[in-house]
Parts: sequence; structure tokens; C-alpha cells
Amino acid sequence: MLTGAITLLSSMTASTFVAGVVAAGPFSPTEADGTIPDAEPLTLRDEDHPALARLDVDLLEALRAAEEAAGVDGVSFDITSGWRSADYQRWLMQEAIRTYGSEELAREFVATPEQSSHVTGHAVDIGSLEAQLWIMEHGRAWGLCQTYANERWHIERATTDGGECPPPHADARG
Repeated sequence: MLTGAITLLSSMTASTFVAGVVAAGPFSPTEADGTIPDAEPLTLRDEDHPALARLDVDLLEALRAAEEAAGVDGVSFDITSGWRSADYQRWLMQEAIRTYGSEELAREFVATPEQSSHVTGHAVDIGSLEAQLWIMEHGRAWGLCQTYANERWHIERATTDGGECPPPHADARG
């Protein structure tokens, strides 16, 4: 019995393990997990989609108020990611490990489910460069901040309205 367990464990790749959890098999994230198709970003009016419906209320309200102000400049926010299930975040980490070849490198770009602000509903990713730059310049008026230096699209409500945004973390490792 022990030999079988050792054989099973030795046959697993590093991508099978994420945050100490053994993957139960192929996972295919669905809309219920917060996925948003690449070619179909959401607007802030798509409030029935789980990626928006499960966002922190203060974050969603701040985004709506900021987008209204951005509209004066002809800017709208397209949401490419919002709330994510822990399973979806774990899957993203596994995919990043496969892509980058190690968990250490993958963690520069993908947080673990335990660390991800997407899993708690406290982060969104904004698709258009124009909107990203607008938020970087004006977002603090609503407490909206870029929180990772290597991801200008990743936005969190990280301060009070009009407060100073904290310095961004270098990457997803925090």
C-alpha cells in the first residue's frame, strides 16, 4: 500500500500541487467560477455575471462612480476579470506553472487562492489601456489603485476616497 502511494506521488508533476492541494482531475472553469471569455469583456452593467455579482460592494460602487467620471473623457471600463472562485484561481496557478516552468516564476504573475484579491472579490482587471491609464491617474479619488507594478490592469480599492494609493507590490507575490 505504501509503495503504491509513493509511486503515485512520484508520478505527479509540480503542476499537480498548488498550495498543498492535489488536483482532483481536469478542471474546466465556468462562468460560475467567474470566467470571462477573452473576446467578451464585461461592462459594469453586467451585474448578474458572477465575476461582478460577487465583487465587494464598495469596490463595485467605486468603479461605477469612477467610470461615470471617466465617461466625460470618453473612457469606459471593460472588465476582463473580477471575482474568481478558489478553484479557478488554483487552475490559473497550475496553468502558470505549466507556462513558466516553476511555481516560483508563476507566482510573479498569479497569486495563490489564499492570497488572491480576486478570490475575495476585492480586485478587477481592466482591459483597455486607455481605462488603465485613466484609473492610474484619477482612480485614487474613489480609492482605486494599481496594486502590482507589473500589472497595470489589476485594480483594487486600496485607500479611502481621495487618499494616497500605497506603493504597488513588485508582483503577485506581494
